[in-house]
Amino acid sequence: MLPLTALCGLVFGSFFNVVAHRLPRRQSLARPGSRCPHCAAAIRPYDNVPVFGWLLLRGRCRDCRAPISARYPLVEAATAGLAVAVVLTRQSAGAIALGLALVAVLVPVALIDLDHRIIPNRLLAPAAAAALLIALASDPAGVPGRLIAAAAAGGFLLVFALAYPRGMGMGDVKLAAVLGLFLGESVAVAMIAGLLAATAVGGVLIARLGVAAGRKTAVPFGPFLAFGGILALFVGPAIVHWYLHSLAA
Repeated sequence: MLPLTALCGLVFGSFFNVVAHRLPRRQSLARPGSRCPHCAAAIRPYDNVPVFGWLLLRGRCRDCRAPISARYPLVEAATAGLAVAVVLTRQSAGAIALGLALVAVLVPVALIDLDHRIIPNRLLAPAAAAALLIALASDPAGVPGRLIAAAAAGGFLLVFALAYPRGMGMGDVKLAAVLGLFLGESVAVAMIAGLLAATAVGGVLIARLGVAAGRKTAVPFGPFLAFGGILALFVGPAIVHWYLHSLAA
């Protein structure tokens, strides 16, 4: 089971690289096949094996010898690792499906927002539908709570987006709502973790560049929300349980 999960994770990670490159450019995700971004030469099937193809080529195109970004194998390996972690830490088929679907959303979302500062609705709308369908099939009683979590998380960031539109966009608001559908009450952990991570990075930029330049440096918030979502996926329920019991004590 785990080797198959890892293999599927590698394949999907390779596909997410394609999605991150082509979706913002409104290009087909199926055609043409993978090509070198420098010389446009078609990548041979035996060179297109996730991670191993990049290692075999030593990070360079076989035709033009231009460097191929290490981000490609890193995304593939990270997706495989996350998929295995979901299977290892989930007890039910519904929870595994929700976890894998969330990973499948957050990986390309983080990459696209990092590169283009957008979070496409063409990713978020299917993600929201998938979260609701999986939840309805596996835990219908929990759906109202997920809807409340989505409204609360989206509403929380909406206030920030309206107050500071240059620092946060509506894509971030929609992503927060989608996280609520996937994570339920654990979305609070995702929000806090994302905000703390963004604040930490902002502090580092200010320390390195100075206050004026640091504040002017545009940093997309989507990758921080994705980080918070992954963290909440694995430790969110434990943190929420600990917090609620500490209040009751």
